[in-house]
Amino acid sequence: MALHFERDEYAARLERLTAGMREEKLDAMLLFAQESMYWLTGYDTFGYCFFQCLVVKADGTMALLTRSADLRQARQTSVIDNVVIWVDRVNADPTSDLKNLLSDMDLLGAKIGVEYDTHGMTGRIARLLDQQLTAFGTIVDASYLVSRLRLVKSPAEIAYVERAAALADDALDAALPLIGPGADEADILAAMQGAVFAGGGDYPANEFIIGSGADALLCRYKAGRRRLDAQDQLTLEWAGVSAHYHAAMMRTVVIGTPTHRHQELFSACVENIQAIEAVLRPGHIFGDVFDTHARIMDERGLTRHRLNACGYSLGARFSPSWMEHQMFHAGNVEEIKPGMSLFVHMIIMDSDSGTAMTLGQTYLTTDDAPRALSRHGLDFLNR
Repeated sequence: MALHFERDEYAARLERLTAGMREEKLDAMLLFAQESMYWLTGYDTFGYCFFQCLVVKADGTMALLTRSADLRQARQTSVIDNVVIWVDRVNADPTSDLKNLLSDMDLLGAKIGVEYDTHGMTGRIARLLDQQLTAFGTIVDASYLVSRLRLVKSPAEIAYVERAAALADDALDAALPLIGPGADEADILAAMQGAVFAGGGDYPANEFIIGSGADALLCRYKAGRRRLDAQDQLTLEWAGVSAHYHAAMMRTVVIGTPTHRHQELFSACVENIQAIEAVLRPGHIFGDVFDTHARIMDERGLTRHRLNACGYSLGARFSPSWMEHQMFHAGNVEEIKPGMSLFVHMIIMDSDSGTAMTLGQTYLTTDDAPRALSRHGLDFLNR
């Protein structure tokens, strides 16, 4: 059996979940988020793109409903004992199988929480589920119950986060010698992803972002590679990944002679991150981080060029995104607590002048000042 944590760790997580369920007066939870299943049991798959559900009762009883292709996956990667298979067939409705399973688990008439806000729950499945369970029991949206439990990392989780951060640094180390006039983005990208794999890491939950020239102003992956010009800019956003735990970084590298605008925007990024480090600690909320970001950007006249978020919580995530639900945006009252792994990014995209500048790294929160997990400093990168 391939478990990344001791069984005592999984037992402690289950106790935290059932305690939270009792507070919410839930008799059971229906987990559809793959990261919830992974955190709770170790279950590791990409089969969540089809229907699967982990049922957790308030007494700690669990049962996984999934396809036959994932039976052995569950056996070999998780602590789940009860795996029930729904059969692929024409016009199959696995929510009917789920209702039968819930009935077998004596949950008729129960109050049941559902993880609706997840990539493991399609709109079609949500509609079928609601149709099946409307008269079965009381169904409530509990999308963020497990997500919030996962915000604060255990010491065992932090070890994976720190390893992921080292792999992110390795990726940057592999990229920097290749960056210069005439360099091929494909070679840079291959070196970065290769460094993570060579270090024993995993695929990221979303693609590494790479873009140069006008595409340096994009903060999403797109297909297509180009070679760098003698005067150019290259934006990179990537993550080291260990046992699905992510540590992200972001940089814009200037090729050739930096423009005044590049230097001006870099100065704003550094000032911003340093100011955020003063509020990225207990006693503050996620919204305070964004407010700090917005104030400094706006004072510098960069309102039109900044984004409406400046980072988010990281952890064990699955495709299509390594971002957690908790983001640094206006009005987020989530408290900052010790043991959180938080990615802070400055993204300034000046479309008027065609200038990009980004700067980002992952922090571990403590009882006081946050600890940057990268061995790289916040230096201006020029090649």
